Amino acid sequence: MNWYFAVIRKYAQFQGRSRRKEFWFFTLINACISLACSFVDTTLQLPIVMEGYGVLGALYAAFAFIPTVAVTVRRLHDQDRTGWWALIMLIPIVGILVLLYFMVQNSTEGSNRFGRNQKQNDNSTLSV
Repeated sequence: MNWYFAVIRKYAQFQGRSRRKEFWFFTLINACISLACSFVDTTLQLPIVMEGYGVLGALYAAFAFIPTVAVTVRRLHDQDRTGWWALIMLIPIVGILVLLYFMVQNSTEGSNRFGRNQKQNDNSTLSV
């Protein structure tokens, strides 16, 4: 849950890098919360705001939109790619698969133009 709150705290920070762990834990918890909102919407028979979204689901989607984009951009930065690569998901099917491929790749070693490798920073604090 700490990874989720770390992303929420940096909700509009598009600079820097995010590790795979941060991205995927945020994505997992985000999906679980979305499912819970959908379950509550269905159980309480709350009105449908738009196709597939009840009131709670739509509110949560609006809340999570900017942090999701920000962590995706930082994850791309971690591989020394510009955040504009996130727009590739607008290409049906192929774009989402390419972005998924980017999200599962390992970080670039050492520093890149977007900052220092967070994995190396975490390992250096563990050895102290």
